Amino acid sequence: MTKIPPAEVHRIIGEHMQVGAQNLVLDLERSRGSRLYDSLGRREFLDMTSFFATSALGMNHPGLDTPEFIREIGRVALHKVTNPAFFTVEMAEAVRTFSEFGMPEYLPHLFFVEGGALAVENALKAAFDWKYRKNQEAGRESSADELAVVHFRKAFHGRSGYTLSLTNTADPRKYMHFPRFDWVRVDPPELRFPLTEEVLVEVKAAEQRTLREIRGALAARPHRVAALIVEPVMGEGGDVHFRPEFFAALRALCDEQEIFFILDEVQTGMGLTGSFWAHEHFDVRPDAIAFGKKAQVCGMLVGRRIDEVERNVFVEPSRINSTWGGNLTDMVRFRRILEIMRRDNLLENARIQGRRLLAGLEELARGDGELGNARGLGLMCAVDVPRERRARIIERCFAEGMIILPCGTCSIRFRPQLACSAEDIDSALDIFRRSL
Repeated sequence: MTKIPPAEVHRIIGEHMQVGAQNLVLDLERSRGSRLYDSLGRREFLDMTSFFATSALGMNHPGLDTPEFIREIGRVALHKVTNPAFFTVEMAEAVRTFSEFGMPEYLPHLFFVEGGALAVENALKAAFDWKYRKNQEAGRESSADELAVVHFRKAFHGRSGYTLSLTNTADPRKYMHFPRFDWVRVDPPELRFPLTEEVLVEVKAAEQRTLREIRGALAARPHRVAALIVEPVMGEGGDVHFRPEFFAALRALCDEQEIFFILDEVQTGMGLTGSFWAHEHFDVRPDAIAFGKKAQVCGMLVGRRIDEVERNVFVEPSRINSTWGGNLTDMVRFRRILEIMRRDNLLENARIQGRRLLAGLEELARGDGELGNARGLGLMCAVDVPRERRARIIERCFAEGMIILPCGTCSIRFRPQLACSAEDIDSALDIFRRSL
């Protein structure tokens, strides 16, 4: 097959698809680590997006780019196996490695699927089934059609059937004109930084308002709320952070009201925040988490609370399922990424480089009166800028050789990959400083 020249890539794709991506052509072979090579412009870019936080190790990591691993994953990639029906050694190796490094003991149930939205969707389905059976056991009259979910304004949980009803970020094009469920939506009591005593008082008051709002919704829908779902850090909605005490209050409320507590860790999981799961920072145990992105293969982990009902979705056949049950090729890559994360202690690297990045953003905010609210957890960092200035800064960063993305209404987010170096972070801060 004749190789398409880089100058033709956008035209050919644009004949059949929207072309709204970065104005470059990624060279898969010449890109290395956090440095992406653009074969169209024949230049290098520093990647501070990590492909929307999906790249765990950057490009052509030496632990992946070996003849042995290329042979292994290439052999598996010849086939796309329907994992739920045809088990393989390769799948078992991925599950074993995940259980040894990544799966908390309090979340023993595992389900694989392709796509982060479908990971969230199946966590919701597990909760709906659990709540319906709880109502039945208690002799409460209820209809599955009446079951609802508590979620937060500014949330992004995906674009599939159930998740679309939960997604309501700043860009309405992601959900407008699509039918959605009328579920319970409440305001997030977001932290702002620096966290002064005055700000803390305001946040605590906002937390109480949110909790009262949830309780009011529960009183209006007795026994009909199945789940409460929240992102540990609301990424797409503007890198919204919460206090650990707020998560503890949500956990207690879910226990009291017999509600499934779900954390959407599709973006925050797999080490981005410096812990394997972001909720580990808050000393709280959810009933389920959805995972994806850096894991390459998506899915959910569910706790033992689901075993309170007989014939739950992990017992009753075909209650949850998927033709592919995740992608076997992705599982092989996932297993190898986990091995490298453990071997190279990349959780510690995420903590170290995240502190370096956040300190740099805080310094820039002190020197630029229009910057503020510099915040971060591990490598998941962001800063606020005036909305009318944000697009120009991002464009200037691109011109200076760095790719970066917005989030929320006025934020710029940083998402380095887990194996990033101090040099990568310093280069990103230097380009950002010049772009300001």
